[in-house]
Amino acid sequence: MKHIAWQGVYPALLTPFTENDTIDYPLFKKNLDAQLAAGVDGVIICGSLGEASTLTKEEKTEFLTYTVKEVAGRVPVLINVAEQITSVAIAMAQEAEQLGADGIMLLPPLKYKAADDEVVTYFQAVASAIQIPILIYNNPVDYGIKVSIAMFEELLPYENIQAVKESTRDLANITNMINRFGNRFKILGGVDTISLECLVLGADGLVAGLVDAFPAETVAIYRLVKAKRYDEALAIYRWFMPLLELDIHPKLVQYIKLAATAVGISSEYVRAPRLVIKGEERERVLKIINDALANRPTLPDYLNLAVEAV
Repeated sequence: MKHIAWQGVYPALLTPFTENDTIDYPLFKKNLDAQLAAGVDGVIICGSLGEASTLTKEEKTEFLTYTVKEVAGRVPVLINVAEQITSVAIAMAQEAEQLGADGIMLLPPLKYKAADDEVVTYFQAVASAIQIPILIYNNPVDYGIKVSIAMFEELLPYENIQAVKESTRDLANITNMINRFGNRFKILGGVDTISLECLVLGADGLVAGLVDAFPAETVAIYRLVKAKRYDEALAIYRWFMPLLELDIHPKLVQYIKLAATAVGISSEYVRAPRLVIKGEERERVLKIINDALANRPTLPDYLNLAVEAV
């Protein structure tokens, strides 16, 4: 059974496209290199920010193969599994394992509003079919299904279900998970606008969005909190907040791509049915980005801060 540390910052990476609607691998590599240089602890591809719903199975296979090769073992590589049919989710998870993924991020079944026992059975079926670790994505706000404490109880025997992306937006859920399970399930905060709060409450790390444009600032906040240098982390976080709010909008993909384009590590191209934002909306988002860039903080030497493994 493989294990992942599940601590630190895990970017939900963008999928850059060319003007001709193909995956822009050179630009993806540029962003990936920026993430690794900033000190991220893992990467996740083909998530919501990665426009997974518009990628074909063949593209996902090619994308994972490319990412595994480029990362070359420096950090864990995860791919998102978000499917409607249990058998399809199992097949995708098995293929990910065969292609060298270090783990998967697993959503509850999509589209069908599954009952609790159906969600648990779905998770158990996928976990039983693979050996690599699983990060459960708990996001009832966007996907309509909450993975409750009672449901996690039923997942305890499955050793490869190791962590949760905590996106319930209920900060008490972090404490409730820790009180019940200790460190059995590692917790990664999944909502940018409460990321510092999650870390202070005991989350082991973050699955972040604006990290796609600002990797150094994101990793700095994580490491400063873990080093108990709270005032420094808070100062960066307050600067960051107008940008972080771009992550909780229905057009988060377009907004974060615009931010990453502004710092030279993405493009604005998205895949239909999404459209590039324009007009007043684009100017409004650009103002948030440009105001932040004009006041970008000087970061401490965060890469040399000691972060103890738990």
